[in-house]
Amino acid sequence: MATKIRRTTSQKQVVRFKRKKRIRSRVEGTLGRPRLSVFRSNMHLYVQLIDDAKGHTLVAASTLEEDLKEKVGGSVEGAKALGNLVAKRAIAKNISQIVFDRGGYLYHGQIKALADAAREGGLKF
Repeated sequence: MATKIRRTTSQKQVVRFKRKKRIRSRVEGTLGRPRLSVFRSNMHLYVQLIDDAKGHTLVAASTLEEDLKEKVGGSVEGAKALGNLVAKRAIAKNISQIVFDRGGYLYHGQIKALADAAREGGLKF
């Protein structure tokens, strides 16, 4: 999977894309153990549980949803609430084991809070 990088991409993004590509070469989701993919924009977080074998999204959640609008979107508190929400939705679909794909982001701050909250919600990494 070749990632095409534009010339206007900053060095910070280039490093993240390389890290993401390296992670994705090792992490693959299946129906029994889907991949928890994280995307972080400037203001919000987006999470999906993906079955890579079929290319289907099983569960999705973001800080833009009505349940989380009262929380601060892209903050650590919002990430904790999002982790709990995605764990509840996954458990409702009988998914308890996952593979964590941090999307090239450092395991720190929001990403760590999201992962810890998902673990507390009942998901096993």
